[in-house]
Amino acid sequence: MEKQSIEQLQKICTQLRRDVLRMVHAVQSGHPGAPLGCAEFFVALYFDQLRHNPDFKMDGKGEDLFFLSNGHLSAGWYSVLSRSGYFPVSELKTFRKLNSRLQGHPATHEHLPGIRVASGSLGQGLSVALGVAQAKKIDKDDKLVYILMGDGELQEGQVWEAAMYAAHHKVDNLIATVDYNGQQIDGPTDKIMDLKNLKAKWEAFGWEVIETKEGNDLKSVIEGLEKAKAFTGKGKPVLNLLYTEMGYGVDFMVGTHKWHGSPPNDEQLAKALGQLEETLGDY
Repeated sequence: MEKQSIEQLQKICTQLRRDVLRMVHAVQSGHPGAPLGCAEFFVALYFDQLRHNPDFKMDGKGEDLFFLSNGHLSAGWYSVLSRSGYFPVSELKTFRKLNSRLQGHPATHEHLPGIRVASGSLGQGLSVALGVAQAKKIDKDDKLVYILMGDGELQEGQVWEAAMYAAHHKVDNLIATVDYNGQQIDGPTDKIMDLKNLKAKWEAFGWEVIETKEGNDLKSVIEGLEKAKAFTGKGKPVLNLLYTEMGYGVDFMVGTHKWHGSPPNDEQLAKALGQLEETLGDY
């Protein structure tokens, strides 16, 4: 895919946020907060960093692969997949409807291009990504495996089993990103179960850790992903701590867990869309 300017990428971010809000509003169901906060990550990955082919092949040989462990961010992922050519943008209007390929959490049964594993049962995605990364090594495939996890998800024990395994087996073709927004469904992570010093934790497990402090700034996100890529192939898995704000882009949604799994009503949608220019055309 041809590289685009920061200005062009920012327009895609704005449209992604509109897509997310309209999707969850239409069915009064879904999770708007975290996908709004991860818009820059999704756009930077799919439109700038990921070596991928929208002509989807399940085996993913010869291309970088991405897995979404925190599957409740599906609306954001579906938007970026459609906007980068995996399926028609018009299909976004079927989100969470009966017989739709765009399930509330990503699933493979519907054969939606871009989806290689069902996700959303938190804690499992890193194990999946590890297996795929090791398969690429066996196949002598030099492309990378990316995964996104939530910070609240790190309260799951399976994550740390996988973290230990990855370092022990030197799975150095893997870049894991943690959406570090400090929020989860029941409240702030430091109130529900404090994560303490995540950088020190991952380093203690043998990972190379970078921090992207401005996770809602496209230039910073791209630089962080490029820095993470530079550490691959050196004997350690790579962890990217991405500091974001849940609900970013909408003034009354930003920085609170209240929009983790709550769709906007008609009035709230109109107010939110008024803050986000329609840049690529609504579906």
